[in-house]
Amino acid sequence: MLAAMDASIEFEAIYVDAKEFSGVEGEDLRSRADARGIRVFSLAPGVLERIADAATPQPVLGAIRLPLVRVEDISCAGLILVLHDLRDPGNAGTLIRSADAAGATGVVFTGHSVDPFNPKTLRATAGSIFHVPVAVGSLDATLDSFVSRGAATLAAVARGGASHRLVDYSQPTVVVIGNEANGLDEASVALCDGVITIEMSGESESLNAGVAGSLIAFEALWQRQDAASPPPSPSL
Repeated sequence: MLAAMDASIEFEAIYVDAKEFSGVEGEDLRSRADARGIRVFSLAPGVLERIADAATPQPVLGAIRLPLVRVEDISCAGLILVLHDLRDPGNAGTLIRSADAAGATGVVFTGHSVDPFNPKTLRATAGSIFHVPVAVGSLDATLDSFVSRGAATLAAVARGGASHRLVDYSQPTVVVIGNEANGLDEASVALCDGVITIEMSGESESLNAGVAGSLIAFEALWQRQDAASPPPSPSL
């Protein structure tokens, strides 16, 4: 809740369990809500459990305006993750969270992907949904939008692509992550400029989509950090 307030998300209202949410934490929330003109309603015990989707919800619930942006509004800079036919809300939330942590420019959901605002997805983002731009669109139109603005597009596949560590992420780069079970189909791969693979040494056939996308996001971050760092001073 505080992450959403810090991100200046537009609230309709905040609802709190009057019995469970009190003390210093409750007063802090109410004070910050008052400062922004957000209405806070105290609910009788048991009411929150009836309206929340979780079996044991937190004692505070917020109604907000969805922070969804258009694909065209996402800056064509750095790394953009495109999640195509990604179905698991945990993976989707993990990738939004990793995109935020790695400084990615945005995340786009395409195809038959899970709703980025599915309650389980939201919880898995741990608040990062409020810090990184998220859009929904079709795969071809999304890629066309970034290509027209100078980005390279790469499809992540389980095997047969160039090493993800050898890609130059210093330029605007779009990486497409596919379905957890089947990856990207040939038609989707063909829409991209190139193909990348995370090299593995064990017996696993592939990585979890959330893990794979996270590794790529942080490789891009490390490359940008190295490029921005001055050369090391001579030791002698």
